[in-house]
Amino acid sequence: MSTGLSEPGAGVRISLPGSLLAPGTARRLVREAVAEWTGLGLLDACARCDGLAGGCPPGTPCPERLADDAALVAGELVTNAVVHAGTAADLVCRFEHPAEDAADAADQAAVIVEVSDHHPDRPVHSHPHGFDQSGTPDYGRGLHLVAALAERWGVTYRAALKTVWARLPLDGRGIRPRTGEQAVPLHRPPLGDAAPEALAPGRDDHHWLARGGAASFLAEASDLLAGQLDENMVAALAGQLLVPRLADWCAVWLDGDTGWHGLREPGRTAVAPRLAGVWHRDEAAVEELRAALGTEAPKPPDPGFSGPVPVPWPAAHQAVHQGVHPDRDTGGGADGRQSGGTALAYRLAAGGRGLGVLVVAQQDTTRLPDEVTALVEDFTRRVALAISAAREYTRQATISRVLQRGLLPSKVGQIPGVDTCLVYEPSGDGVAGGDFYDVFRAGSSGRWCFVLGDVQGSGPEAAVVTGLARPWLRLLAREGYQVGQVLDRLNGLLLDDAMEAAEAAALLVTGGHGPGLPEGQHSRFLSLLYGEVVPSPDGRGGARCTLASAGHPLPLLLRPDGTVTVIAEPQVLLGVVDDVAYQSSTFDLAPGETLLCVTDGVTERRCGRRMFDDEDGLAAVLAGCAGLSAKGVAERIRAAVHAFAQTPPGDDLALLVLQAG
Repeated sequence: MSTGLSEPGAGVRISLPGSLLAPGTARRLVREAVAEWTGLGLLDACARCDGLAGGCPPGTPCPERLADDAALVAGELVTNAVVHAGTAADLVCRFEHPAEDAADAADQAAVIVEVSDHHPDRPVHSHPHGFDQSGTPDYGRGLHLVAALAERWGVTYRAALKTVWARLPLDGRGIRPRTGEQAVPLHRPPLGDAAPEALAPGRDDHHWLARGGAASFLAEASDLLAGQLDENMVAALAGQLLVPRLADWCAVWLDGDTGWHGLREPGRTAVAPRLAGVWHRDEAAVEELRAALGTEAPKPPDPGFSGPVPVPWPAAHQAVHQGVHPDRDTGGGADGRQSGGTALAYRLAAGGRGLGVLVVAQQDTTRLPDEVTALVEDFTRRVALAISAAREYTRQATISRVLQRGLLPSKVGQIPGVDTCLVYEPSGDGVAGGDFYDVFRAGSSGRWCFVLGDVQGSGPEAAVVTGLARPWLRLLAREGYQVGQVLDRLNGLLLDDAMEAAEAAALLVTGGHGPGLPEGQHSRFLSLLYGEVVPSPDGRGGARCTLASAGHPLPLLLRPDGTVTVIAEPQVLLGVVDDVAYQSSTFDLAPGETLLCVTDGVTERRCGRRMFDDEDGLAAVLAGCAGLSAKGVAERIRAAVHAFAQTPPGDDLALLVLQAG
C-alpha cells in the first residue's frame, strides 16, 4: 500500500508488517508527513526553537512539537497492534482542516492517526497500570499515553478490522488557519502521572519523571515484559522501551546458560556473550552501530555493585554520525562522558546469576541525569527477571519436548492390506503428556494392534502414565491377551499401589507442586481406544477388526456409499473402578471401508458454547469423505477441526484412519 507522500498533502497510508521494526517505521513516516505539511504551508515553521522539540513555550506554534506527539502516538498504536495483537498494522495519518466556522476545539484543525489490526475480537483497555477495575490484566498498553495527548480517541470495530484512532488538536503546535488569521492556542492538557514523553537528542527535559512518569514507565514496562517466553523478545522489547524515551541508542548482550558475568558451575566452560540486539533512534544507523560495537561485550559493574559504569563510546559510530575521525580521543571520564556522548553499562542479573549487559547512551550529553540512571537501573532489574523467567520456561519446554519424543513411537507401523494415516498435533503449550498413539505388530501371529489414548491432566504426572501405559500395552498384546483382557489388566495396573511411587517421582520434578490438580485427586485416569486388526489371509482385501473403548470417543465406520456407523460401546475410564470386565466388539472391515478413531481434542473442539461433535458434527464431516484415501480423510477431518473456530486448538489433536484395501 502506498504511503501517499508522493501526492502533496496526502499524508500516510501504509500497511506495516508484523515485526518489531514497524513502530519505528511508523514514527519516521509520520514525521515526514508533518514536515511535508510544513513545506506546503499548512503549518507555520517555528524559528524560535530552531527545530529542537520542546524548545518553545506552550502555546507557541511549533510543528516540531506536533511531529513529536503524532509520531509518539503512531508508535504506541503500532506497537499495540504488532506486539499485542500479533498482526500486521495498517497506518493512516492525515491532516484535518478546520471548519470554516470553527467555534470550539472539536472544529479546529487536527492530525488524525489511525492504526488497524486484524484481531477485531480482542478488547482494548485503557485503565492505567495494566489492570481494569475488575482486576483483569490490561493488554492495551500505552493507550493511557495516547489518551493524554489526544483530544479524542477511540476504537472502531469493522467486520475484519479493529481500528484505534486518535485526534491530536493543533493547540499551538503549528496550525496555520485557512482564513489567514492567527491561531488561538489551546492549552495542552497536562500529561499527569501516566504519560512519559519521548526524549529528543540533546534535551535536558525530564520533567515527566518528576511528575510521576517514571512510575508509569516502569508499570508499562513490567506489564509488557511479563509473560514473554523468549529472551530475544525480552531484549527487543527492552530496546524499544528505552529508545527514544530514555536513550539515543542501546545494546543488549546476553550470556550463555552457563554464565559469563555471574557465577559459573565448576568445570563448565562459559559461552561468550552474544549481542542480542542494537537499537538506535535513527534506524538507518543501527547496522553501523552494530559494527562499531563489535562482538565483545563491555565489562559490566561487579556483582554487588549498585548502579552503572561508564564504557567507551564506539569510535567508528562517532565518526560516521558526527564527522569525528576514529583515531581521535574516545576515552571517557568517571561520569561516562565520551567525545561522542555518554554510554553506561548496566549488569543484567537475577537471583545472583549474571545474565548479560545492557548499555544505554545519549549523544552530545555531558552526563545522564541521576533520575534517568536510577530509572534505567530499576528497568534493568525488570528486564533481568523477564530474561530469567524466559530461560526457565525454555529449559522446561526443552525437557518437555525431549520427554514427549520419548513417550511417542518413532514411527507408526504399516498394516499389510490396510492404508493407515495418523495425524497428531500437540497443543503447543510445551507440556508433556496428554494424547498418545501407537500402531504395532503383536508377535508373529499376523495380528496388528492400534492404540489411541488420552491421559487426564498434563505435566509430569500425565507423562508418567503415558510412559508406562504404552509399553504395558505392547507387552500384554505380545503375550497373547485378547482386547478385553488387555484393558482389564491395564486397569488393574493403573489402580495398583506401585503407581504411587511413579507419581511421587513425578512430583519431585515440579518441586512438590502438581499442575493444578486438587489435593487427593488421582492423576492416572486414562481414556483409551485399543484394537486388533488381522488382515485377510486369502489376499482378497479387507480385515477382521476387534476393538474396545474405555471412556474414549467412539470410533466411526465410513462405508463407500457415505453411510457412517458408530462402532463399539461406551465403557468406563481406565483407572477409576476396580474389577471391571471390559467388552470388545468384532466386525469385518471390508475393502473400501474406513475406520476413524479420534481423541477428545477433535470431538470437544470449541467455538463459543458449541463443540465440534455437537449434533453428530464429526459424523457429518466424515460422511463427506466417501471416496477419499486414508490420508485424504485424515486431512479433511483435520482441516474441519481447525476451521471450526478462529482460535488455535487448546488441546492435543490426534486422529487415526484405517482404510481396508
